[in-house]
Amino acid sequence: MEAHVAQYSSRLLQQEKEIKLLAAEIDRLKNFDCLEVSPSLEGLRDENTKLKYRLNVLQKSLQEERNKSRKSMININSRIQEIFRDAIKAAYPDLENPPLAVTPSQQPKFGDYQCNSAMSITKMLLKTSEQKVSPREIADHISRNIPDNEYTEKVEIAGPGFINVHLRKDFVSKQLSSLLVNGVQPPAIENRKKVVVDFSSPNIAKEMHVGHLRSTIIGDSMCRLFEFVGYDVLRLNHLGDWGTQFGMLIAHLQDKFPDFLTVSPPIGDLQAFYKESKRRFDTEEEFKKRAYQCVVLLQSKNPDFIKAWKLICDVSRKEFQKIYDCLDIKLIERGESYYQDMMKDIVQEFEDRGFVQMDEGRKIVFVPGCSVPLTIMKSDGGFTYDTSDLAALKQRLFEEKADIIVYVVDSGQSVHLQTIYAAGQMIGWYDPAVTRVVHAAFGVVLGEDKKKFKTRSGDTVRLIELLEEGLKRSMDKLKDKERDKVLTEEELKAAQISVAFGCIKYADLSHNRMNDYIFSFDKMLDDRGNTAAYLLYAFTRIRSIARLANIDEEMLQKAARETKILLDHEKEWKLGKCILRFPEILQKILDDLLLHTLCDYLYELATTFTEFYDNCYCVEKDRQTGMIAKVNMWRMLLCEATAAVMAKGFDILGIKPVQKM
Repeated sequence: MEAHVAQYSSRLLQQEKEIKLLAAEIDRLKNFDCLEVSPSLEGLRDENTKLKYRLNVLQKSLQEERNKSRKSMININSRIQEIFRDAIKAAYPDLENPPLAVTPSQQPKFGDYQCNSAMSITKMLLKTSEQKVSPREIADHISRNIPDNEYTEKVEIAGPGFINVHLRKDFVSKQLSSLLVNGVQPPAIENRKKVVVDFSSPNIAKEMHVGHLRSTIIGDSMCRLFEFVGYDVLRLNHLGDWGTQFGMLIAHLQDKFPDFLTVSPPIGDLQAFYKESKRRFDTEEEFKKRAYQCVVLLQSKNPDFIKAWKLICDVSRKEFQKIYDCLDIKLIERGESYYQDMMKDIVQEFEDRGFVQMDEGRKIVFVPGCSVPLTIMKSDGGFTYDTSDLAALKQRLFEEKADIIVYVVDSGQSVHLQTIYAAGQMIGWYDPAVTRVVHAAFGVVLGEDKKKFKTRSGDTVRLIELLEEGLKRSMDKLKDKERDKVLTEEELKAAQISVAFGCIKYADLSHNRMNDYIFSFDKMLDDRGNTAAYLLYAFTRIRSIARLANIDEEMLQKAARETKILLDHEKEWKLGKCILRFPEILQKILDDLLLHTLCDYLYELATTFTEFYDNCYCVEKDRQTGMIAKVNMWRMLLCEATAAVMAKGFDILGIKPVQKM
């Protein structure tokens, strides 16, 4: 709907420009006694009237849509941007694509939001029409064209041409009441998109390690965000469940458990089993030959070899599921094997289009702008990772009909994935202007020595052992704080799990995923600073305020409907605005997929709440008796709104808070 309004507005502006030009031409001709009216001008005026009518209808419909979605939280920044977009168009109708820069103000004296477009428009006017106008004059002209609206109290021009925007307190108060009555709702979206997220993706017969931890945590959080805003999300686990390594695993299985077809083999440690088969593959020539034969029989779908393959995969799956259960991760398994039957057609399609070249028996594809060609068929006729990744991309585009595809894979795969995407565009599978295919890359996990995270013996850290260590340290921390003396056994266990896994997830998500990060239990369990431990403690403290004042959920809901939220104290005002920035934060993450922005926001919200709580009494007690003398209900509602937004933020990050800690 908004897109149609923008389209008609653009056409209207263009026509009004043409009308002005023609009217000017007629005025010029009148001076020479040529008084005949131009038919093209009359035609344009006619069309212009129709366009204005359509635009009015569309704007009314848009307003009705907005009224219907009143339950949704409003992205205030985007609404302020709309106001300034209209003001700039009205002030400078001849400017094409004028710059629009609206950001939250960093200091209260500069208002609540700031429009910084005037400086850029000055440069544009100088460049396009050689007009020299000061940014301050431009800011003044824009300000005088701001339409009436429900959001802004006033605007002020500051410095060289900044426009400071002050929000209306009654608007902010109403939005907070709406949040409390309707719950934390996602901002309204124009259309429901289909999103495929490829994440976690461990290899069968190998342990999950910290690299998989990053992909799993980041991918799950992205899915949670997409699901919250109403997208249709497919969470895919692209398991490494096919390939030559299965030849040596099956050959070793035949030797070690010859009756595996009738008796389920007791493979306790698949990692050790993998290492044994790899050692034999590297040292025993006869075993190596048999391993290659096993691969051929597996790829030809021999039933006995398919059964052996499934047995090995099942052992791995059970180990992976323990980790997914700990971290509350939901995934649909769709490994490399899923795409095997599609690969022949992929090779054929590239051949038919003339993209394939032969290189020493291999079939390769050179992609423009990419340094390394793709190998889509080996000299022995086998397929490669390149082939399966191309097949996966095509399946997601054509069968899943994805609007957005996100690959949450380490940054070491960047060149490979960019080549796959470029090949997909080259062959015409998708247009990046229509379908968003993105590599959400992430850095490596480092130890406290700033080297790749390893055990003392130099081995890769097993993920299950890391999670068990987190649980142990979490319980130690809770006992240090003597929480075991005030919490029931059940409450203590819930707090232990919440802190352990919450801290591991938050430590990862609070860093820019593009960077490497240092894994440190001591830092992540510290309850000071921007950590999950601090935020979880802050959340339980906020939730306890109403409980200690004997105010239950029903009373809060009644107050939300009937009590106006006052924002007279500067700390109330600061907190109220901070709470309502939540949709802006989510929109930014939808655009750049950087989840640390949400962590930074939650930390800012918690510290802003602390400022409010230290300066504004929510519950007033009698100094002599210590009994509750007065409850300032509007402030209790601010506490509740803070907790509600924090809870939703935790949910998007995959963190489970507890009511008592």
